[in-house]
Amino acid sequence: MNVSQSNAQYVSLITQMADDLCQGEGFELVHVEMVTWNRQTIIRIYVDKPGGINLDECADISRQLGDLLDVQLPDMGSYRLEISSPGPYRPLKKKQDFQRFKGSQIKIETRTAIQGRKKFTGMLEQIQEDAVVIEVDGEQVEIPDQQIFKANLTGR
Repeated sequence: MNVSQSNAQYVSLITQMADDLCQGEGFELVHVEMVTWNRQTIIRIYVDKPGGINLDECADISRQLGDLLDVQLPDMGSYRLEISSPGPYRPLKKKQDFQRFKGSQIKIETRTAIQGRKKFTGMLEQIQEDAVVIEVDGEQVEIPDQQIFKANLTGR
């Protein structure tokens, strides 16, 4: 098993544990990532709730999730666990994210070019069954869900 396969498997397991914990605590799991920096494994968990999440809540989730990881994944080795708010550039991953932030400024990067480009910044106008529509420079652009590589709020 190579390192990226191992990390992908760990991210999947961590995501399930973090999602169960967040649901039990009344939070929303936004994103999980596992990166190696300076030969150290860093697990970043982004959580949110209506009105935002505070530092004490992040610390509480960190303690609980750290204990779960140590018990459930003892072979993972050493890591640094970071829990934080997704902030003003929150990633949009699920259909519910797009629905929640309809009317917001977003940035989308597509897998392949649409209308000759792969990066779009504009107002999220519509959420369709299998696409989203954003207004870019006064023009509506329909972007199929399967073409969305990355989507974030712009912080405005």
